[in-house]
Amino acid sequence: MQSEEILKFFFEMGHLSRVKREGWRLLGIESPESVGDHSLRAAQIGWVLAKLEGYSNPNEVAAMLIFHDIGECRIGDIHKLANRYVSADEERAVTEAVERLGSAGKDVLSLWHGIESRSTQAGIIAKDADLVELAVRAREYIERGHADAAEWFEAAKSRVQTKSAKELLEKLPSVSSTSWWHGLKKID
Repeated sequence: MQSEEILKFFFEMGHLSRVKREGWRLLGIESPESVGDHSLRAAQIGWVLAKLEGYSNPNEVAAMLIFHDIGECRIGDIHKLANRYVSADEERAVTEAVERLGSAGKDVLSLWHGIESRSTQAGIIAKDADLVELAVRAREYIERGHADAAEWFEAAKSRVQTKSAKELLEKLPSVSSTSWWHGLKKID
């Protein structure tokens, strides 16, 4: 494997921090999070969700989520409305992006297939984590006045499969996105 090709892959992955999550723009959100932002929190959620589900290798789930949207470096984030009219060959984009990595690229492609196919427990947990991240983000946008984000929340809630994800999404509407820091402020 040539160092130059690996570095090109790293630069391409950096592009995910500039690709915005386009579906939120339908709600009038002018500067939604990036795909990179989404992937990081989804991987964090995936690791925790794997632990909650008793899955023996939470790192596998997190790795799937780290790479699950890398095709969007090349095709962008095509939201569901646009999908009604256009299609993209994301598998080809991912395959071509990782082929420069040799055997490591084959491993990345296998991780990508795992979440896309949901044919393994890890893939199911990873997809649920992707949906939980979407629902958490929707909750944040709802609190900021974007009531239509409830549609994204409901869509995610209806698609999760694991017991833990279902329980989390059942509780989510009653937890404020700012509640994590309440009581932590230092008072002089």
